[in-house]
Amino acid sequence: MTLLLSAALLALAAWMWQREKKWRRRMERVTQAAGLRAFEADRLAARFIGLKEGNAALIKEEYLRRLFESLLHEIRQGVAIVDEQMRIKFVNRTLAHLFHKTAIQRGRTLIEELHDHQVTSIVQSALADQRRTVREVEITSASGLNGRGSRHFLIEAAPLPAKAERGAWLMIHDITEQVMADQVRKDFVANASHELRTPLTLINGYIETLQSGVLKDEAALQRCYDIMEKHGKRIIRIIEDMLAISKLENGSSALNLEPFTVRGCVQDALDHLAPMLEGRDTRIELDFPADGGHMHGDRFYWDQVFTNLIENALKENPNPGLVIKVGGRWYADHCVISVSDNGIGIAAHDLPFVFKRFYRGHKHHSPEIKGTGLGLSIVRRTIEAHGGTIDLASTPGVETTFTMRLPLHLQPASEAAEKSACC
Repeated sequence: MTLLLSAALLALAAWMWQREKKWRRRMERVTQAAGLRAFEADRLAARFIGLKEGNAALIKEEYLRRLFESLLHEIRQGVAIVDEQMRIKFVNRTLAHLFHKTAIQRGRTLIEELHDHQVTSIVQSALADQRRTVREVEITSASGLNGRGSRHFLIEAAPLPAKAERGAWLMIHDITEQVMADQVRKDFVANASHELRTPLTLINGYIETLQSGVLKDEAALQRCYDIMEKHGKRIIRIIEDMLAISKLENGSSALNLEPFTVRGCVQDALDHLAPMLEGRDTRIELDFPADGGHMHGDRFYWDQVFTNLIENALKENPNPGLVIKVGGRWYADHCVISVSDNGIGIAAHDLPFVFKRFYRGHKHHSPEIKGTGLGLSIVRRTIEAHGGTIDLASTPGVETTFTMRLPLHLQPASEAAEKSACC
């Protein structure tokens, strides 16, 4: 093996020497034809080699620059490089996308292109202090987002390395989703604490009353028991909602599929909500096929779907004259189920978020409305787990409609994902 390697190396060396010798002979003929001496020919050859190597270096540098710029265009953070006068020397496409601009022009200043003094001040601070500066800012539509609402950004800026020319680099991270998620978690902790504390406080109060022996009347005792039972069920409902959404989102609980009629499921939900309906001027209209609308799914989760949707309509619309319509249409391979009401509706700014976990509208129509904001998230996750979709349309004061489209030949979302992964 060593002999073969040595022979190969010798052959390579011989080939390179022959190539060099051939090249030098050609250079000698060229220099002789030009009337140059031998030492001048050597200098010319050296100059030629130097130019060739310099050109190769420039080509390599240009290739690396383009490769670097291509990579910067693909990252999720907005990146820019500016000179001392804040004029943009480089900017990636993401930065333009973050500020909802078709493009950002090089050669113009940051303030001219981004229209926000917060960004400029961070870069100026980094240049003045000659160190990395990081700040979290909120940029509103008036500051350059073209009416797209406020966004939260984490902005980093630092001066360019000492070997480079004077200037700074800028990186902008869009952290709006993280900020909103953090706020939702805080709201959930506050809401859940309140929702659990209230019934527990009432139950403890009635327990102390019973322990004191003050109540002797059987009717009064029974009323205490009923109230304690009511609030105990309320605590269980909150905990069940938390467990249900956790299982649906983590995929840790397989669907228990069984045949049932949707009309029967809706009727069970109405029976469960009978105490809320009692004494209210509310009309319930059911519109299903004669056979009740057959479905193959997890009855436990579908009970929660209809209970949550109807209960939301009742809680959000305490005024008389409420009409809740629940119906469905069955086709060859799918069905469309809708739940609608003629109540106060959902504000346009809340529509994109109502299915998010723990989300509750910022302005409620009644101080009596309670809940942790898990109901509609459970509804959406249940529909998706059954391979369907849900849409929401609301015209405040006219109609609010939840429309669910589901396949009749059910393939759960988890099984579909596994099949897709295998194939």
